Amino acid sequence: MRIKLAAPDSFALGTTLPWDVPLDEWPDSQTVQMPRGISRHVVRFVQAEDEDAVFALKEVPEKVATREYELLRTLRDRGLPAVEGVGLVTGRVGRDGRDLGTVLVTRYLERAMPYRLLFAENSPLAHGDKLLDALVDLLIRLHLTGFYWGDCSLSNTLFRRDAGRLAAYLVDAETGELHPTLSDGMRGYDVELARDNVAGELMDLAAGPGLPDGFDPVGVAEELEARYHRLWCELTRDEVISPTEQYKVQSRIRTLNDYGFDVDELEMVTAADGVRLVMHPKVVEVGHHRRRLHQLTGLEAEENQSRLMLNDIGRFRARMELKEGRPMPEVTAAHRWLHEVYAPLLDAVPDDLRARLEDPELFCQVLEHRWYLSEAAGRDIGTPAALADYIDKVLSRLPDRPLGPVGEPWPEP
Repeated sequence: MRIKLAAPDSFALGTTLPWDVPLDEWPDSQTVQMPRGISRHVVRFVQAEDEDAVFALKEVPEKVATREYELLRTLRDRGLPAVEGVGLVTGRVGRDGRDLGTVLVTRYLERAMPYRLLFAENSPLAHGDKLLDALVDLLIRLHLTGFYWGDCSLSNTLFRRDAGRLAAYLVDAETGELHPTLSDGMRGYDVELARDNVAGELMDLAAGPGLPDGFDPVGVAEELEARYHRLWCELTRDEVISPTEQYKVQSRIRTLNDYGFDVDELEMVTAADGVRLVMHPKVVEVGHHRRRLHQLTGLEAEENQSRLMLNDIGRFRARMELKEGRPMPEVTAAHRWLHEVYAPLLDAVPDDLRARLEDPELFCQVLEHRWYLSEAAGRDIGTPAALADYIDKVLSRLPDRPLGPVGEPWPEP
């Protein structure tokens, strides 16, 4: 028997559990009861001794378990919402000499609920929109990274409450495949499978415990498919803009950010009726923007500030490539942006006003101010005009921020 465990708080599992006994015969004293969904495999939950961590154990054939373990590790390494693959127990032999299945060990997702529990609690989160939004968001995030699920369903998903919404997490990757990118055909088929699975699961609930009044299983499943295609189109569509509509670049970026996605790459291609704008959305891990901005420019900023500045570097780079007719490395673009955009804007702020905000916040507020003014005007008004208006109407009216007794700024009023 071989036991492979990848998390320190799981190491005790290797010596304290009866691995020579089939999971369905483990006594209650060895397991804990946790909320769970329906599974075609035997699943047990255990708690590590002297640890708060709970782990899910699933008994499956070795080839299936090994492949799923590797996929789950890859998904988590990429910062995607999936359970964490913690270990594998292979080569198990029963006390009667029979070969036993391999056990896949995953970390139990705390505060997570299967969809059936949401409906059993009659939670308003299960009444349609929020459930669909969570599942669609998860599926699109996976597709953007080239992951084909092959069995997207409510049963293979866990949900967490998240500020009045639901966040969905993949918990079963047995049928998954990882590719550099997915074709439209693969994505479409994955969505059709999800639609059919969800319809079947909701009809089972309707025939058993019941569903809220007016809840149409087939209609909800079809809306899942429709929402997926609407959001995918919004995230990936091309847009033609005129030279006087540069503010639309920021509008598209804001739309992606509002949906919880960021811009991996931005292209501007000359077209007959203007400039064709192409954005490639991606999912990024927490802290990505701060680290990337510091790496490129040496600037220290908060996460959202960093995201705005990285987006501005991307716009600057695309504009320079279009103007100069040749590719520009990101490092070169960031260096030029720092000296041609960032520093000159801050230097243009009167000395007696500049200290009222930290430099990154001041720069980002001017960017936001420029966007709002351009939206209102229906054209790109330019940074100098936006800065002048911001200084006159916003910055000059902010109070000075003296340091507090321990060197920290006083809270803003």
